[in-house]
Amino acid sequence: MKTELVIDLEAEKQEILKRYRTLLRASKSTLQKGDKKEIRKAFDMALESHKDMRRKSGEPYIYHPIAVAQIAAEEIGLGTTSIVCALLHDVVEDTDITLEDIEREFGKKTAKIIDGLTKISGVFDTNSSLQAENFRKMLLTLADDVRVILIKLADRLHNMRTMDFMPRHKQLKIASETIYLYAPLAHRLGLYAIKSELEDLSMKYLEPETYKFIAKKLNEKKAERNMFIKKFVEPIDEIVHEQGLDADVYGRPKSIHSIWNKMKKKNIPFEEVYDLFAIRIILDSAYENEKADCWKAYSIVTDLYRPNPDRLRDWVSSPKGNGYESLHTTVMGPRGQWVEVQIRTQRMNEIAEKGFAAHWKYKESSNDNGLDQWIQKVREMLNNPEANALDFLDDFKMNLFSDEIFIFTPKGALIQLPLGATALDFAFEIHTGVGATCIGAKVNHKLVPISYKLQNGDQVEIITSNKQTPKEDWLNVVVTAKAKSKIKSSLKEEKRKIAETGKEILERKLKSLKITYNTDNLQKISYFFKLPSTQELFVNVALGKIELKDIKEYLSSEKEVETRGPERPENLTVDMVKTKMKGTENDILLIGEDLQKIDYTLAACCNPIPGDDVFGFVTVSEGIKIHRTNCPNATQLMSNYGYRVVKAKWNKQQELTFLTGLRIVGIDDVGLINNITRVISTDFKVNMRSITVDTNEGIFDGSIMIFVNDTEHLENLIKNLLEVRGVTGVTRFDA
Repeated sequence: MKTELVIDLEAEKQEILKRYRTLLRASKSTLQKGDKKEIRKAFDMALESHKDMRRKSGEPYIYHPIAVAQIAAEEIGLGTTSIVCALLHDVVEDTDITLEDIEREFGKKTAKIIDGLTKISGVFDTNSSLQAENFRKMLLTLADDVRVILIKLADRLHNMRTMDFMPRHKQLKIASETIYLYAPLAHRLGLYAIKSELEDLSMKYLEPETYKFIAKKLNEKKAERNMFIKKFVEPIDEIVHEQGLDADVYGRPKSIHSIWNKMKKKNIPFEEVYDLFAIRIILDSAYENEKADCWKAYSIVTDLYRPNPDRLRDWVSSPKGNGYESLHTTVMGPRGQWVEVQIRTQRMNEIAEKGFAAHWKYKESSNDNGLDQWIQKVREMLNNPEANALDFLDDFKMNLFSDEIFIFTPKGALIQLPLGATALDFAFEIHTGVGATCIGAKVNHKLVPISYKLQNGDQVEIITSNKQTPKEDWLNVVVTAKAKSKIKSSLKEEKRKIAETGKEILERKLKSLKITYNTDNLQKISYFFKLPSTQELFVNVALGKIELKDIKEYLSSEKEVETRGPERPENLTVDMVKTKMKGTENDILLIGEDLQKIDYTLAACCNPIPGDDVFGFVTVSEGIKIHRTNCPNATQLMSNYGYRVVKAKWNKQQELTFLTGLRIVGIDDVGLINNITRVISTDFKVNMRSITVDTNEGIFDGSIMIFVNDTEHLENLIKNLLEVRGVTGVTRFDA
């Protein structure tokens, strides 16, 4: 038995060395004198530190750091420092090696990056989330060194690729975090290949059925698609070369996630998604001829195939904020279907694939600094000291994924804002003072309110008044993080002033009632008035919402309490529920048993019914809420508040019914409604709560709210409804 183990370890040793050599080959292009020695030193340190550790799959742990370094070198194109950091990214967290050791061996820069990659341990206040704090810490280092995020993305990508051996709840949490934060981040940094792979891998775990279905469909039609691409590309290829352009023309399939998004957005089945692939034309052009060559290729394509005039995207003249440059057009293919064509040069393509890393490489020749501006924005957000990490995350997330629009100032300067930005966002973008005193704007010389949504290319002039101050409802008007944080901090300042006044008034009132003015009493009074903090108490006193008579009321209730013994604050019940439920790893909340046992409710955002994949979420005041795992809010809850998520599954029972909605579309026909309601009420004995029907020029569109037992019951009902003459589609929707 022993000899077998030795052989096994020997084989592993060989495999580790083989992987290490592959890594060296991948980093060859960037190696300078002495770099190989540094990488070897880091590899030896990692090997030694992780020697007794294994991954969930049983493999030696060192495979992971090597793979992360490999992704950083090969797929992102990073250099030696990053490879060293990738090899060592887990040693401080998981072993006895300290940051000081790393600084001594590899220098300050490496230590700083690894610190940015090391998770924060320790306890936060419960309103905050460890995940959000870790993310914020990572971004703090991003402002100094973007490699932190790039290595983190490589780490996340490898974890997502090797997540099969994790328990299901961990898979859901990690996949949620990935789709919520890391995929948008890869997008923002221009790493499109990595972004697509992260989205696809997240979907594989979050929506396994849909993922398998689309993958299978794509596979079935592969040969047919390749044939179509070949036919489409041949004439383009021919003319491009005739005209003396050096170009590579090929077809590239769209990612499963983007196909699924299209199906959801347009509410269409897979068969109706036409752009399952894009055609790419990659030109080998000198830097000074790039623009002209791209437009030359564009005119060749549009001579052959008719373009859709609304679908031209020109990111060559004004690149996206993350440095992405390309010309996109959609043309009508030979079989009457739309085909997306992307035209770019090799330099642009490298920036699109490798994003940030390539961007630096071409920095000398490119005058675009969209990325630097974006990092500047991240810095500004991080400089706001009061932001709670979760607010910060939401603001950050919002500014990550949005497309940009270009707005002009009255003098013709160009300002980039996220899609959906308002006149007020523009005002704050110019200057905090302008934003704080903004009362309206002139857009293209027409007067508009501050909430006006800007369109691409608008010219905006802000109108201010020194009587104006930021209002609470402005937070609903703005979308940029900068505007949000500035409004929040000026509202806090305003509140602080009011609270000061309230504090003095309260002190006087308590004196007159002979109550000692101390922290303990202030907290008791705040608790009596159900206020979250003593500051709120001061504000309420200053605004006259709490008067002397109310404080007297508190006094008399206090006397009563003294005779009755102390009371517990009500929010402890949630913690009690939590401890009750977090017992062991295998504790699962069974739903649908005795409703009295534990207080839970079904979330209205996704109306789960038995049979759905669900999880429990411990809320602060409403007990536990049950959500579907593919609920629109699930990714955010799981990635931000993983510690409040409880595993849950349905208990078999028949007598309970659950409300869900069905959308029915079809061709209007005599007696259609009668046939539909007959299937629902008579055949399935299902109760309907409401039915709304709209027919427009012969097209029938109805929504029905019904009570069903579980998903199986619902699926059978849908199957039968689809058999009704005239019905073309039935889909479930969340109320």
